[in-house]
Order: sequence, then C-alpha cells, then structure tokens
Amino acid sequence: MFSQLGDKLQEIFKDLRGHGTISEVNIDAALRQVRLAFLEADVDFQVAKEFIARVKEKALGEAVLRSITPGQQIVKIFYDELSILLGGDAAPLDLGKPGRILIIGLNGSGKTTSAAKLARLLKKQGRAPVLVACDLQRPAAIEQLATLGKEIDVPVHTPDLNEKNVQRAAAAALESPAFAEPTVGQAIFDTAGRQEIDAALIEELKQLKDFLQPQETLLVVDAATGQQAVSVATHFNGALQITGIILTKLDGDARGGAALSMREVTQRPIKFVGTGEKLDQFEPFVPERLAGRILGMGDVVGLVEKAAETIEIEDAERLERKLRSASFDFNDFLAQFKMLRKMGPLENVLGMLPGMSNVQGLSIDEKQLKRTEAIVLSMTSEERTRPQILNARRRQRIARGSGSTVTEVNDLVRRFDQMRKMMKNAGKMKKMMAQMARMRK
Repeated sequence: MFSQLGDKLQEIFKDLRGHGTISEVNIDAALRQVRLAFLEADVDFQVAKEFIARVKEKALGEAVLRSITPGQQIVKIFYDELSILLGGDAAPLDLGKPGRILIIGLNGSGKTTSAAKLARLLKKQGRAPVLVACDLQRPAAIEQLATLGKEIDVPVHTPDLNEKNVQRAAAAALESPAFAEPTVGQAIFDTAGRQEIDAALIEELKQLKDFLQPQETLLVVDAATGQQAVSVATHFNGALQITGIILTKLDGDARGGAALSMREVTQRPIKFVGTGEKLDQFEPFVPERLAGRILGMGDVVGLVEKAAETIEIEDAERLERKLRSASFDFNDFLAQFKMLRKMGPLENVLGMLPGMSNVQGLSIDEKQLKRTEAIVLSMTSEERTRPQILNARRRQRIARGSGSTVTEVNDLVRRFDQMRKMMKNAGKMKKMMAQMARMRK
C-alpha cells in the first residue's frame, strides 16, 4: 500500500534534509519531483497541483528558510498538509438514533463484505448491529450476507425470495421482530450495485435513502481502480450526498492515488479502509497515521493498538517471564510466530515500524513462513524445549518430516540461537511486553 509513492517521497526528502541551507531553487526542484511522484501514483492532476501550491507557499516562509533545520521543517509542513489532504475533516460515524447506515457502491467494490466488516467492528465496540440484505439484483449477495452474519454472530434480515421492490424489503426489515428488540443499535443496509452507474441504480438508491433517512450513507469504492474510483465517488456523491467513504482493497493498491484524491475531490471524509480479505482487516481511517506511513515515519500507535487487540494478557505475561529468564525456546518461538500472524500480513505489520516501509527486501515470502512453521512443528516436544539437543541426525529427521532441506533447518536453528542471545540483553523488549500486558487489563 503506497509503496511506490512512499519510496519516492522518502528519497526526495532525504535529499532535501541533506542541505544545510534551503533556497527557493531547492524547494522548487523537490516539489517538482513530488508532483511527478503524485501523478505517477495516479493522484488527480488538480489535487496534486493545489497540494503542491499550498506546500510551496508555506515552505517559502521566512521562518522555514532561516530555520536551523529547514529540511526537517519542510517535511513537517508536507506531513501536516498530507494529513489535511487525506482527511482534515475526518469524523466518527454518527451512531445516533435511529441508527441506520446505508452502504452503496458498484458491483465488485466489496459492499457486502464491508457491511459485515463494519458490523463486526461495531459489535467489538459493544454495540448491537443488525445486517439487512437489500440487494435484490444479485441473489448471491443475500446468501453471502447471511453467511457472513453467521460467521461474526450478527443477526441478518433477508427479504422474501420473490421480493423485487427494495423499499418494501427495507420496510419489512424495520417491522420484523429483530427490530422490535430494544437492544438493536445500528441497522446496516447492504444495497444493490451495477457494473457502472446508471439512472435506474441512482433512482433506486435515492428512493431507499428518502425512505430510510439514514444517519450515514457510506460509499464503498475499490482503491485499486485509481482514477475510476475517484470518478465513481464524484458521481455517487453528486446524486446521493454521501456522508463518508469506505476504501477497499487498499492492500492491493501500491500507488495510492485514489486515497489521496478521494477526500479532496468529493469533500467527504474517508471513514474506513479495508486492508485485506479477512473480516478483521478493516479499520477506521486515521489521516495522520497514514501520512506518517507514507513518509516512512511508521504508525507505532496503530501497531500497539493492533498488538493489544491480538495478544492475550496471559500470553504476553508468559513471554515476558521467558524473556526475563532467558529461557525462550521453540515452543515460545511458535507461539510468538502465531501471534504475529494474527496481527495480519507481516508486510503490513513491519510497515508500521518507523523507517521500515521503504526497506529493500521487506516483502514477506508466505511460503517461507509456512516452511519455517513446518520445521518447528516437525520437532518433538523435547526438541522444541531443549534446542541444544538438535544434533545432525535429529536435524535430518526434521528436514524429512517438514519437506525442507537440512540447510534450511540449520539456518533456522542458527537464527534462533542469535535471537536468544539478543534477548538476554533485551531490556527494552521486556518492558514492551509488560506494557502490552497492562494495556489489556
């Protein structure tokens, strides 16, 4: 996500920070490169032009040019402006009564999955969402929503099989026993899409919106479609006055132009992003954090939050004790490995660390990770507990059992030994584990 743009911007600012003094010539040259990087990342031309003009105006200020660290000052200006571009008007969901959220978008954008992801997130926050299937164009969508609802344990209201009128389907849902319960918090309505925007789709959605009077009308757009996504957002917003945007498939968009253009073009905030296919790969959009990641500053707050959600208190405390006593073994290695996998794709996790987003070779080979796990699982309980007994004969057996080579087994054991040596003096790591444990209390 944003890898191409992030790499180029970080290179530009690295060069700018190397200058002891900054002149208008330096700034012009750097911003010319930034503009090209934006356009290559598929950022809307007008958005890029106006953004560069704002940065230049502030960067040429007397306070910056006479600063002791002008290069750093310009990076700070760029970060602030990028945060504003991504969503200076970011606002949380309106969850007031009657708590209706309308999900709209084209076919294939991820509407149904996003509706379920949002329901899961709201449930996790202690709310009581209900999913309502209002896509009468694609029968599979109703079945898909019902299946996802079961998976996340959220009630789903489905229309009658012969129902063809979306407004009647919505009215039937509101009159159903599920909505009579006082515990119902938010109703999330999944609607029909089309391959492209047409008059029939817009009219159907307008009538449904007029009937429901939702607090939120969220447009789901596929970030990977770039400028097409921006065009879709502009048309939907003009017709239906959306209140926010859900960007999906952000993990598959190395350029990032849609995310950078969307809010500026529509003047509507990006409220959530989908970062993968799994139901837990969905999070509120925080402009400042994404700006930090693009510029290589990382997202430590997001990383700690993700870890706190994933790591159980008991696991964190047990690992912390192991680290303190330097008795970390392959059982702990496997447990830690699984905890990291729970936090999502490891590329995304590492990209949240400052300075890691543009490290060469950051790409994680999932096949290699599975081989590593297979090697550890091929060890006996005693071997995992006492790695020092792993002689040549045992390593040959482990290689055969895991479908790997003896060299791969040797490499893993060597890296593991290095890790254990490092952990003997890892005071900072011990403190971090203890802090994560306390966060969950």
